[in-house]
Amino acid sequence: MPGPLPDGEPVPSDGSLPAGVDVGGNGFGVYVHVPFCASRCGYCDFNTYTASEASQEGYLDAILAELRLADKAIEPRAVDTVFVGGGTPTLLASDDLGRILDEIDRTWGLAVDAEITTEANPESVTPRSLQALRKAGYTRISLGMQSAAPNVLAVLERRHTAGRAPQAAAEARSAGFDHVNLDLIYGTPGESEDDFARSLDTAIAAGVDHISAYALIVEDGTRMAARMRRGELPYPEDDVAADRYLAADHKLRDSGFDWYEVSNWATGPGARCRHNLIYWTGGDWWGLGPGAHSHVGGVRWWNVKHPAAYAKRLAGGASPGHGREVLTSDDRHVEKVMLRVRLASGLPLAALDPAGRAGAAAALASGLLSDEAYRAGTVRLTLRGRLLADAVVRDLLP
Repeated sequence: MPGPLPDGEPVPSDGSLPAGVDVGGNGFGVYVHVPFCASRCGYCDFNTYTASEASQEGYLDAILAELRLADKAIEPRAVDTVFVGGGTPTLLASDDLGRILDEIDRTWGLAVDAEITTEANPESVTPRSLQALRKAGYTRISLGMQSAAPNVLAVLERRHTAGRAPQAAAEARSAGFDHVNLDLIYGTPGESEDDFARSLDTAIAAGVDHISAYALIVEDGTRMAARMRRGELPYPEDDVAADRYLAADHKLRDSGFDWYEVSNWATGPGARCRHNLIYWTGGDWWGLGPGAHSHVGGVRWWNVKHPAAYAKRLAGGASPGHGREVLTSDDRHVEKVMLRVRLASGLPLAALDPAGRAGAAAALASGLLSDEAYRAGTVRLTLRGRLLADAVVRDLLP
């Protein structure tokens, strides 16, 4: 089960923001959290619930109630991106996902070129449901493939077969989705070099325009962590993860994909996930749903986690916010460095203080930053620097 939320300062019962705070000019997105799953994967520590842990009844009404509250809290602003994540959003009926999108449009208005994404597990969609989602206005879908190796899927406790993810990607393209992403996980215990190579080949052959690849992280409280403590599974190895990352970058680059964030590759600028770029470049977003986080104008807040508690708050006319914080200038500087360094566009050298610039010079000397970009005034990771991105950030925030 997911861990506890931080307390923060209280959120006003009407969800209002501090005086003078409003949506900025660096993009505005809406995130919708759907916390329901048919089963929980062994590695997952997201805020998710199976049918025995939480009911979907009343969920849609609660989401729409939070949206009405949000409308009162901020001035109207065209929505650039919507991202429905989970959990497994496609456990909801396509009509319900469409209604959420309609109400967001009615509340704030969707930009003409808005990017509208939903996540999905491969086994939770069909050609018919994908066609209904596309008709409802969804333009992008992100499918949780994770691996093409049956033995790896078994360790991860995924329910779909090895061939289902590329099949679902083909169905999404046939349904008219503008953009299709496949997620991969590497470094799973028992995964061989050939297993991961086959996963990459399968994802590329599926004809998608975006691939995300993440190293397996073993979180406390998950079934996988418990199995490792009992010695049933070996712990992931850093050297293996590094080898997998290098293999991914090499094969994806040769196949027409360019990295634009450490763990994300796209076939061109138009295929990049614009919603995630709002997060990474300091934009604003309102998070709807249990456990969802939001950020507007330097104020961050987070909702209560359990769907029942979330619905109860809203049924009583109160904000579901559990706590919030007003970011200081130092907080925002730290976040800007941490996030923008991970982007291929990099971070302006001038954004660093003197100690940070000294750290950048040291990272450059160690081969972690691009010399060409540095001379042009930008901190940009080399391939080796991407492997050591966290260390680079520590250099820049001494």
